[in-house]
Amino acid sequence: MSSPEIASLSWGQMKVQGSTKTYKDCKVWPGGSRAWDWRETGTEHSPGVQPADVEEVVQKGVQTLVIGRGMSEALKVPPSTVEYLKKQGIDVRVLQTEQAVKEYNALVAQGVRVGGVFHSTC
Repeated sequence: MSSPEIASLSWGQMKVQGSTKTYKDCKVWPGGSRAWDWRETGTEHSPGVQPADVEEVVQKGVQTLVIGRGMSEALKVPPSTVEYLKKQGIDVRVLQTEQAVKEYNALVAQGVRVGGVFHSTC
């Protein structure tokens, strides 16, 4: 099962291949995607993406996780989250969201078991 490509990205909107929904923020993994609701874990721009935010994607058996920090990189990713992912044996890439989507789609095209968490505004 491969990861779905990000079909389109613009400020505040993302479309994922195979889904009819338009996401503001989303999580993607081999075989699926869903909205990323920050309220589930109390996420805010600072301190940012917590291990609880990525746990669901980690559990899908990804080799690589791409984190999109927003269009203006306002969303932080603390070292503790990166360390958590590395301890799980996951290659983590933290990028501005447009670059993150390009990287994620390139990995999908290479057949990597990749997941992502993407923020499409600020």
